[in-house]
Amino acid sequence: MPDVRNCRRCGKIYNYLSGPPICLDCKNADEAVFKKVKEYLYENPGATLAQVATDVDVSVEKIRMFLKEGRLEITEGLNIILECERCGKSIRTGRFCNECQNQVSNDIAGTGTASRKTAKLEEDTIDVKRKEIGLRYLNKNL
Repeated sequence: MPDVRNCRRCGKIYNYLSGPPICLDCKNADEAVFKKVKEYLYENPGATLAQVATDVDVSVEKIRMFLKEGRLEITEGLNIILECERCGKSIRTGRFCNECQNQVSNDIAGTGTASRKTAKLEEDTIDVKRKEIGLRYLNKNL
């Protein structure tokens, strides 16, 4: 049975399938904004949050949404603090730190044991990445 809802952004009625509770038009508008941000970061690697917001004419909250979705990453040295929603630890992308993400995944899977090797490997991978100041686009084959 279809799940018909009103878009939280524009109020339009749409058939909800999954993801954020917004209609296809609003999702497409978000994608267009993300594309502008992505292109700006390709041309200006290491740009700060304020620079991106000002030059691309995008709200800071929209950029934070992209950070929480894991589509952008805060590079080393930038003063933007994104916090893990579970423990409050500073993170560079997404909603949870590696430890909490592993714990939540294990809790959902019912195993209850965290994989320390995976967390350590992910932390080492982050340290090896470019060490520029600002934001950058995470290439996830989009």
